[in-house]
Amino acid sequence: MKILAFDGTAKAASVAVADGDRILAHHTVDNGLTQSELLLPMAEDLLKNLKLSFSDIGLFATSVGPGSFTGVRIGVSLIKGLAFGRNIPCVGVSTIEALAENLRGLRGIIIPAMDARRSQIYSATFRSDGRELTRLTGDRAVALSTLAEELREYEGEDIYLVGDGYAVAKRALEAAGVRLCETPELLTLESAASVAKVAKRKYESGEWVSDSELSPVYLRMPQAERERLEREAAKKNERKD
Repeated sequence: MKILAFDGTAKAASVAVADGDRILAHHTVDNGLTQSELLLPMAEDLLKNLKLSFSDIGLFATSVGPGSFTGVRIGVSLIKGLAFGRNIPCVGVSTIEALAENLRGLRGIIIPAMDARRSQIYSATFRSDGRELTRLTGDRAVALSTLAEELREYEGEDIYLVGDGYAVAKRALEAAGVRLCETPELLTLESAASVAKVAKRKYESGEWVSDSELSPVYLRMPQAERERLEREAAKKNERKD
């Protein structure tokens, strides 16, 4: 079964085509352009080079968040458009789980880190034995100070970071005394190849939906919405005064 997978939830835009467990092609671009300008042309180029078309795809997959609200919506909307009217299954993959998949081959504690601003990251904690990942927490927005305290439980184990919040998290955690291992640079960005691998497992366990049922996953409200609520709260307080 051919799988077409996207990830546009963070800085990079990534597209992959897989045939079962085998990644046929994988392309990631991190050049500052918006994902809407990149994902579809990248997919068209990959399929053309593989002498395939969208009609050859048996499963569509995309990361559904957390991450950039715009990037999440673009990936989900793109899959909905490609799958519409074709009766092809779709799988939404946690961006956090896909990032952990990047480091499946390493042994230790895996901490996906997506920059959520305000000294927070979108994250979860996983343990890898070099072959299998075990999830230790759910996806969440967590303060770096809180995460530093939690990681003291794993002293003596190798701890790896992965994701676009790598540098921010590394500085904060090391300043708090957490010993971290260096993650290979090519593994730090989000990867549609990892999305494809996770999606295949989810599909095989029955965790797939139709295009109409596919939806984003947000761990907190968009910044614009938070700011609107803060302004409304400030106005109410002014009226009370």
